[in-house]
Amino acid sequence: MSQTPPNDPQMTPDNRLSPEEAEAAQAAGEADALAALQAELAVLKAQNTDLADQFLRAKAEAENARRRAEEEVSKARKFAVESFAESLLAVADSLEAGLAITEATREQLREGTEATLKQLKSALERHKVVQIAPPTGTKFDPHQHQAISMVPADQEPNTVVTVLQKGYLIAERVLRPALVTVAAPK
Repeated sequence: MSQTPPNDPQMTPDNRLSPEEAEAAQAAGEADALAALQAELAVLKAQNTDLADQFLRAKAEAENARRRAEEEVSKARKFAVESFAESLLAVADSLEAGLAITEATREQLREGTEATLKQLKSALERHKVVQIAPPTGTKFDPHQHQAISMVPADQEPNTVVTVLQKGYLIAERVLRPALVTVAAPK
């Protein structure tokens, strides 16, 4: 059997607490438990405040990132059109210069028109605008061609007979399909 230290105030000589001492011990225990719970509550409140602050910062950061991305997309569109328009200015200048000549020969007009067309095609190609002009006999492709009519022809059915109007792709996407006539089945 273990011996109680002689200086322990909660123990009586016969190892029992008096009712007053038991009540005091219980009150002290409850006070300690209350203090521990209050300390834990203060820690949890601090963590909650910290997490709320982190959430608000993350939310603001996400909103700023979204806004910056929208601005960048807007600028990219604006400057893409600006670059395309700038490349067409040389074509407009050539057309105006051609119209300014009052006494041009037919050959000069043709030569100037061909040079201007070459400038235009070059500007379009620089911006990935490519012609769709299928040669005769090419298989009809509904993704790039639009059939205007089917005509009897001495070639395989569903192939291009003539191109009525060239089509164009921009970055491999159809801007305008080529208008074609297609060979009818025999």
